[in-house]
Amino acid sequence: MRRLVHLSDLHFGRDRPELLEPLIAAVNDLAPDAIAISGDLTQRARRRQFAAARAFVQRLEAPCLIVPGNHDVPLDRPVSRLLRPWRRYREAFGRDLEPVWSDDEMTLVGVNSVNPFVWQRGWVARRALSRVRRVLARTPPDRARVIVMHHPLEHLPDERKALTRGAERAVDALAAAGADVVLSGHLHSWRAEPFAHREGRAGLVQVQAGTGLSNRLRGEENDFNLLSFSPDELIVDRYVAPEGAAVFRPAARARFRSGVGGWALHSQPPAA
Repeated sequence: MRRLVHLSDLHFGRDRPELLEPLIAAVNDLAPDAIAISGDLTQRARRRQFAAARAFVQRLEAPCLIVPGNHDVPLDRPVSRLLRPWRRYREAFGRDLEPVWSDDEMTLVGVNSVNPFVWQRGWVARRALSRVRRVLARTPPDRARVIVMHHPLEHLPDERKALTRGAERAVDALAAAGADVVLSGHLHSWRAEPFAHREGRAGLVQVQAGTGLSNRLRGEENDFNLLSFSPDELIVDRYVAPEGAAVFRPAARARFRSGVGGWALHSQPPAA
């Protein structure tokens, strides 16, 4: 069984310092095989914020795959945003905006869903989908296949933010390519369920994390996810920091079973 921690929306610069040590301890205590961070490591793409985010990542004991979020490009420096949107992100986390990580049982594929010229709305380019297809075509079929991006590819009906451009096309393409899970953040809310059914679309699971450290909670607790993969089962455990507590505890669980039509939600009781 492979275990993957999913963090998102850390927002250094608008973070809660009292949760920093508890989050690092909780993640390291789980001893995951890998960690995926789905963007918005900073609040305003300042160098000091990237330095804090990098220091945080360096204290995590498992290998990390990281993709940028819309807050990781400059908002209030239009020249930098136009000409060098990724400069500071790359200084902190390397040049690759769409990294790939694999071991014998799991492959993670990063997708950069940020459009530097549009502040909120994400996009998934056809080029990015072609690249994912090539990576997954070389991936053994018995490995868990996880896509990591910042912007979700499906919204609930009451969501006010604009849906990622190209989202429907992306879900169909990722399902056809054999992906199992899409990890995302951006909305500061938790979600773990299959994408809406559509003709010709196999069961593909969407898992959204809220915010690991930000004080912009939008009605939910700070949280992160633990995904546990076996050949025919996926378990998503949500860990939260309850109001007034500086500790992360299990709060919810979604269990999926693999079948002919892909992944299906089997149960969603509270976590043990």
